[in-house]
Amino acid sequence: MHAPLATPLESTKALTQIAATSGEYLAFQLGAEDYGVNIVGIQEIRSYEQPMRIAGCPPHVRGVLNLRGVSVPVLDLRVCLGLEALFDAATVTVVITPDNHQTVGLVVDSVSDVIALRKEQLRSLPSLNEDGPSHCVQGLACIQQDGAERTLLLLDLSQLMTRVASSTH
Repeated sequence: MHAPLATPLESTKALTQIAATSGEYLAFQLGAEDYGVNIVGIQEIRSYEQPMRIAGCPPHVRGVLNLRGVSVPVLDLRVCLGLEALFDAATVTVVITPDNHQTVGLVVDSVSDVIALRKEQLRSLPSLNEDGPSHCVQGLACIQQDGAERTLLLLDLSQLMTRVASSTH
């Protein structure tokens, strides 16, 4: 059974919300997919180091890191979005402080670049399962890069952090 597509009104509303988010995005990979997050709130990108594990945490919480005297929870973004955990030499931790949330580290497969997105490159996302991980995807960015089209799934970090926080209680 296919999910219903967004109505023109829903698509317009979603596109209006996305248009406000044009700007610079950090592009990264999770599996075969390219993702992007607005660079506002990104503090640093670190090579992956094993965080200190805390007993009883949900699977998406890898543990905590001590960053310059601050204990920062580390979340595996693959697991948050329903993918299998995977670590290799390219795995990094992106340290962020999204709106109204504490500083966290997000584990991603690799980071590729920072991309300036314009309003005309942004697309609304068809209406999907509101309860699944796709609820944190705020839209798509279609860009031309090196002669090929590239599509980024744009994540809403505040929405993701809210969903992650509610799943740990």
